[in-house]
Amino acid sequence: MPIIDAAGKARALYDARRDRVQIKPFTDDDPTLGMADGYAVQKELVALLLADGDSIVGYKVGLTSKPMQRMIGVDSPDFAPILGSTVHVDGGTVSMSGLIQPKMEAEVIAVMGERLAGPGVLVTDAARAVAGVCASVEIVDSRFEDWRIKLADTVADLASNGAFAVSSRIVPLTEVDPRYVGMTLTRNGELIDTGAGAAALGDPLAVVAWLANVLGENGIALEPGHLVMTGALHAAVPMAAGDVFRADFDRLGPVTLRVVE
Repeated sequence: MPIIDAAGKARALYDARRDRVQIKPFTDDDPTLGMADGYAVQKELVALLLADGDSIVGYKVGLTSKPMQRMIGVDSPDFAPILGSTVHVDGGTVSMSGLIQPKMEAEVIAVMGERLAGPGVLVTDAARAVAGVCASVEIVDSRFEDWRIKLADTVADLASNGAFAVSSRIVPLTEVDPRYVGMTLTRNGELIDTGAGAAALGDPLAVVAWLANVLGENGIALEPGHLVMTGALHAAVPMAAGDVFRADFDRLGPVTLRVVE
């Protein structure tokens, strides 16, 4: 029987995350599901995860590049909270046993220095509130079979977030323009892809402003210390146990993550 309620869908995703199993996309049973339905499920899922003792350390913004928006069939990004349990340090390890069908992406993270609340937030406001930016690699993962996701599915599934590693080096905006940060990604020393900060809505700070305005519609603000994942700078790449990923960012430096069984 198809699950038709937000709480039921959230429980299905919660169980899939816990048991590391793939489930059928919700849009298979109901193709009419849209972004608002996805956020309703996401809200219920986050409540379940917080009840387990997890915490919100910031927010992920996805679908910030035009190619990804075209692929999903949307004209705007999506977002989800990022949880403390998913944070890894630079040079750390991540286990495949805790993931389902992961892929690797590199992106710029903004670190909030001041409270930022929408609506009406401009890029200049975001620039004043951001303490700096740093290097990051994100593991995207999906609880849905074979990544057969539509917009409602990925929104419900915390924007397909799995885990991420972030550099401890925060570079203030007085020293870098995040639009022009170039990036190279290597796997086991082999160049895999390249990118630049402008791939994220044209400017990672525009991503922060967009997020603050969307959160503000729900009475939520970005708080000091919050991390904002501003979106992938390239196409996601496969990963396997034994891989060592390193992303080198102009001015921000490198970040490395090792993959184990």
